[in-house]
Parts: sequence; structure tokens; C-alpha cells
Amino acid sequence: MIAWRYLRARRATGGVSTMTWISLIGITLAVFALIATLSVRSGFRAEFVDTILGANAHVTVYQIGEVTPTGAIDRTITDYDAKAEALRSVPGVTRAAPIVRGQVMANLRSANAGVQVYGMSAENLASLPRIADPETAQGDIERYEQGIAIGSGVALELGAQVGDRIKLISPNGVRTAFGTSPRINAYEVTYIFSAGRYDIDRVRVYLPLAEAQTFFNREGVVDEIEVMVDDPEAVDTYATALLETAGERTQLWTWRDASGGFLRALEVEDNVMFIILSILVLIAAMNIVSGLIMLVKNKGRDIGILRTMGLTEGSILRVFFICGAFTGLIGTAMGVVLGCLFALYIDPLFSFVNYVMGGGVWDPSIRGIYALPAQLNLSDVLSAVALSLGLSFIVTIFPARRAARMNPVEALRYE
Repeated sequence: MIAWRYLRARRATGGVSTMTWISLIGITLAVFALIATLSVRSGFRAEFVDTILGANAHVTVYQIGEVTPTGAIDRTITDYDAKAEALRSVPGVTRAAPIVRGQVMANLRSANAGVQVYGMSAENLASLPRIADPETAQGDIERYEQGIAIGSGVALELGAQVGDRIKLISPNGVRTAFGTSPRINAYEVTYIFSAGRYDIDRVRVYLPLAEAQTFFNREGVVDEIEVMVDDPEAVDTYATALLETAGERTQLWTWRDASGGFLRALEVEDNVMFIILSILVLIAAMNIVSGLIMLVKNKGRDIGILRTMGLTEGSILRVFFICGAFTGLIGTAMGVVLGCLFALYIDPLFSFVNYVMGGGVWDPSIRGIYALPAQLNLSDVLSAVALSLGLSFIVTIFPARRAARMNPVEALRYE
């Protein structure tokens, strides 16, 4: 009761309501910023990992190079159908797709673009989650065998639409008695996909496997086998079984190997941002100390009277601790509400910001993804709450102890 009276007291009667409001707003904004940052960080990681796992192999199976009689190094896989079938039988493997890969130049009218061609069968293409997505795709994936599937970024670069015929130009083409001449083939665009990652959509093209084998001089062989598993986060646990099944000369390249540097950079950034925002929460909590010190100074006479009436040091400490802790508790609750609302309604908020700024706020060619993601995790909210309440309670103890140890004689000497 005493703490509540002190909290709502007006300045004229010795209260510090202004400082209380400043502390409350500071804690609210600090917790809001912490939750918003943690949610965006979680959204970024989830979005990047989802696009990596949804459009790329979890494990790539390829062979160690073998020197041919001509001195070239051959890494191709000959018995790829049998090997892919054997890999599918490994427990936890959901997909095994033989592919041919190559880099060529794509041309449509006067536009050119460097692209990466993936030769893959129609059945395997339809099993890629991020590629076979009818909500974001254009054209008919069922007609894939009759043409070519290109990323939305490639289509934008070339100005291509479904039904256009684009040329693929490879410098290592037809082998003749006079050497190798460039190969130029034209294909109808039957499908345009959007994987959700700019760096994928901008360069990737899918070509039917048989056509890709002819185009890249890979008749009867493939370059590698893409494997997907049930639990990509535990991809390393599948390594032994995959190596034993694939046989000799086999090597594995997991999605963690390919994107490990990026994921580690995200983790470092997460830790740094959490430390910086924790300092902001601490600064906001220090406002509680300022308010309590002023409150203790203004309420010195009250403390002396309460002590002479029989209140113990512990009771006085609890009064002023409640004053500070209540401010931290309410500020934390308000910050959690604002942070959760930000994470849940980030799309309309970002659209409003983009509209106010005249558009172009988010450049996918730089960010890699097409929108600002946010993912609200209970662990992030709990960590923010624990940090805010912990700091608020800790810094409140010191001025509360000062009030509890005040000598009632000294407090009432000049009254």
C-alpha cells in the first residue's frame, strides 16, 4: 500500500511520478527493441535456411576425380540410376536425384545473362519444395520436359515470359575433327519459378536430364546426386550410411559445408546484437535507480517516522524495492506486447515504411531475400523478459537498501 501511494504521488507532495514515467518508457522501448531485433534475427535465419534446404541438396554425393587415358580428370558418375535408388533406401533419405551441372550464357533477343544449368528429370524437379511452388510460379511444370524452367530473376534479366524461346550458349559444345565448337540450342520457357532467394532466382535454370546430358557432352553419366533427408539439422548423422551405400570414390558435401560460413556469421551477429541491446536495457533500468534515489531523498521524513513506529529494515527495503520492481515489471510487459505486435504485423508495417519512403527500401539483390522476415520464438521472448526483469530487480536493490539503512534519528533531526 505504501509503495503504491509513492508510485502515484504527485510531484507537489514529494512524489517522483515524472521519473517513474521516464523509467517506464525507457524499459518499454528497450524490451521492444530487443524482442523486435531477436524476432527479425530468427526470421532471417529461418528464411535463409528454408530457402537453402528447399531449393538445394541437403547432401551432394559426388566422386573423387579419376585420371583418364587422355590425362583429364573425370568425376562423373556412370551407374547413377542404381546408385540413386540405393541412396533412397537409406533410412531418413527422402530424395536422391542425379543431376548434370554447367554454366552457360542465356540469350533472348538483345539481352544476355550468365546462368547455371541444372539437368534434372521432371519427377525430381517436382519434388523440390521451393521450386515446384504453384503460388509463386508461372507456367506449367507438367510441360517441363518440352522446354526449360528458369528462375524469376533470370526471366527479369532477359525480359522472358512463358512461351518465349531462349538460347543457351556453351563454349564447350560440339566435338569435331577440328576441335570443339560452341553449342547453341534454343528452348521454350515452360516454367518460371521463384525460390525466395535472389541469388538462386537470378542464375538458376533447369533443363531436362537427357537434354542436359547431350548439351554438356555427358551422355550416359551425371555430375552428382542430390540427396535430401528427413532432418537436415542433423545431416552429419547420415554421412556414414550414405558413404557406405554410395561405394568407393564417394565424397559428400552437405548444406552446412556450403553455407557454414554464412551461418556462423549470423550467429556472431546475433550474439553481438544481443549484447548491445542488453546494454540498452541496462541503461533504461538505471533510470529506475535515479527515480528511487530521488524518492528515498524526498521520503526521508516518512522513513524516519515508519521506523519509529516499528517497521523493520526489511519492510522499508520491500517498500522501495516494490516501487522499482513495479516499474520494471510494467515496462517489461508493455515492451513484450509492442515487440510481439511488431513481429506479427511486420509485413503491413514494412509496407507502410516503404510507401512513406517512396519505395525501394528493400533491395533483394543486396539482402538476398525479397522481404523483411520476422519469426516470434518463445525462447526469444523469455530471454528478453528474463534480462529486463533481472536487471530491473538487481538495480532496484541498491537504493532500497540505502533507504532501509537510513538512521531514523538523522532523518528526523531537522523536522
